[in-house]
Amino acid sequence: MKKYSISDIEGLIGIKAHTIRAWESRYKLVPPKRTPTNIRYYDENDLKQLLNIVTLNDKGYKISRIAKMSKKQISDLVEQLQADYRNDSAQVLHLSEATLHYDEEAFAAILSGCIAEMGLVDTMDAVLFPFMKKVGMLWQTGAIDPSHEHFASNLIRDRIIVEIDQLTKPHKANPKRFLLFLPEAEMHETGLLFARYLLKKCGMDTLYLGQEIPYTDLKKVISGYQPDYGFIVLTSLNLGKDVNKIIKKVLDSLNIPLLVAGSLISEFDILVHDQIRPLKNVCDIVEFLEEL
Repeated sequence: MKKYSISDIEGLIGIKAHTIRAWESRYKLVPPKRTPTNIRYYDENDLKQLLNIVTLNDKGYKISRIAKMSKKQISDLVEQLQADYRNDSAQVLHLSEATLHYDEEAFAAILSGCIAEMGLVDTMDAVLFPFMKKVGMLWQTGAIDPSHEHFASNLIRDRIIVEIDQLTKPHKANPKRFLLFLPEAEMHETGLLFARYLLKKCGMDTLYLGQEIPYTDLKKVISGYQPDYGFIVLTSLNLGKDVNKIIKKVLDSLNIPLLVAGSLISEFDILVHDQIRPLKNVCDIVEFLEEL
């Protein structure tokens, strides 16, 4: 059974370490275990219990009240809340728990419930993008394994592809053409697939190239397809300091306006250029498409 430090727990459940310690000392909630050398740690059962406590606390239950409940009472209440798919923070926690246990069935059920209740656009904006950002940060800090990130990303990717296939493209007179791709060194495809969904939903034409397209190929593609816009998504944290270098390399290969989306656009200052339009969130993308 995996062992977690309090800093791991802090990242996984989104609660500060001093708060967790206060719950322990004041309410005897989830006391840590200790190694033979007296180092504190938490196991997977402790993590699940803390996730349940945070879920109830986010829903308005006071910690003093939760402390009086049995583990079964807490678990039963959380199961009831799991059906509240519009409770964004609860669903992020449920997805986190399913990811930690590689529970594909639970992950898929949460995803399906959120989409059925809110639609794909609101689910991506309110649940999946915050969840993926959290998973990325936990991967970078070592709180979770790369396999966890790949597990979650691939399930989300597969579901977006299903939603794209099921979507009926509306007729639009003279639709704009979009070239969608990820530049070299960018591997995270989820945001780009979601952009493809939004574009199809609005009746636009797309050519989807996917991951790590060599810059030397772009001019050939543009010559053949003749798009009105290029569209890239930048999310990999390791690209942060090089984000403007990457955008410049893409621009050097294009002679069309470039739409740039992804979490890095909000976290770093993007160079100002007549051909660039940064799209910082889902609302920005939707607003841009409504202008066309």
